[in-house]
Amino acid sequence: MGDLKAVIIQCGQEEYALPVDTVVSIEKLEHVNPIPHLPGYMLGLMKIRGELVPILDFQQILYGNSAKDDPNARVVVVQTETLYIGLLVLDAKEILDIPESNLTSSGLMAYSRTPYFKTVANLDNRMITVVDAEILSKTLTGIDEIGEYVESQKTQER
Repeated sequence: MGDLKAVIIQCGQEEYALPVDTVVSIEKLEHVNPIPHLPGYMLGLMKIRGELVPILDFQQILYGNSAKDDPNARVVVVQTETLYIGLLVLDAKEILDIPESNLTSSGLMAYSRTPYFKTVANLDNRMITVVDAEILSKTLTGIDEIGEYVESQKTQER
């Protein structure tokens, strides 16, 4: 696996890591166009650098409450195989180099409902769960429909 360079984000009181090579940008939450009939964690679409990006409330996915009203909330745009997705988090704190020797998956057996938790960084004074955005995008209900919707919107713009 090797060492991990990751963007550290916060949801609830916990820290999570997204591998830096999957992160496209970190943005402030701005106008989101809601789309009807989507799960509650899908806030809608936000135009970021000319691209329509579906915004997923990661705080809602993990803890059942929204980060959208927090003034420090950030949208971390990640690249998946099929589309860009924006994860709304309470904070995007830092970029951290995590040595491979500090990564373990032994505690993740308890997380069978969260297959997108890839590994845990066990550091001196903190524990950071590493999130695989690709697996996250494939396990959430409604993500296929949102991907199709984004593609249809691109086609209409041309």
